[in-house]
Amino acid sequence: MRNVLISGKTSFKIEVPYKLIETGEEGKKPLIIYLHGYNQNLSILEEKAESMLQLNAYHLFIQGPYPIYDITRQKKVAEWGRAWYLYDGDQDQFLKSMEISSEFIQEIVDSLAEVIQISRLCILGYSMGGYLAAYFAFSRYKHVNDLIVIGGRIKTEAFTGKLEQAKHLNILALHGKNDTSVYPEPQEKAVQLLKQEGFNVDYKLMNEKHALTPAFLKKSLNWLKSLGYY
Repeated sequence: MRNVLISGKTSFKIEVPYKLIETGEEGKKPLIIYLHGYNQNLSILEEKAESMLQLNAYHLFIQGPYPIYDITRQKKVAEWGRAWYLYDGDQDQFLKSMEISSEFIQEIVDSLAEVIQISRLCILGYSMGGYLAAYFAFSRYKHVNDLIVIGGRIKTEAFTGKLEQAKHLNILALHGKNDTSVYPEPQEKAVQLLKQEGFNVDYKLMNEKHALTPAFLKKSLNWLKSLGYY
């Protein structure tokens, strides 16, 4: 005889690093959040985004919460790549997982807001981080002013009937025309929809592949400068 007495779920705690860098003059200034791509980590993105640190801003680099096992066994756990959400093709699971990660990011921002003065907030995401950056911006529209998505897609269908409330967002969507990991056509369709809805969206299809290249970051830097970042 066998009886299942209890079957349930419990939480598992994992430490997730983040780093806040201040550049320029002290005082109230923009906060820029950086989200890396799949199987990357905080250190990789910080190195790639070095050029962005010339802006007078707070720069928040956050590492994805889900570790990707290194099958080569050549890296320490701290060096493993990370993921931002769990996706198996099911859209409900996708959105649920992005919401959980967005709550996690919001908790970090809320804690930092108690010790720094934030004038405006920009979130920049590449690839998997780009999907999450867009979700965060549209779901936390009261907190976000500017959104940069590189090699990702803005999932407008997740906010059907609710896009109007986020119309204040300034959006830059950058994509490589040679990107075969995340094809540009779905992002182009999302951008057109947002433009029809009256959003301020700047879309650039560049001669790049699926990689966070200096060209993408230079375009992002100049776009933020055009919005008053310096």
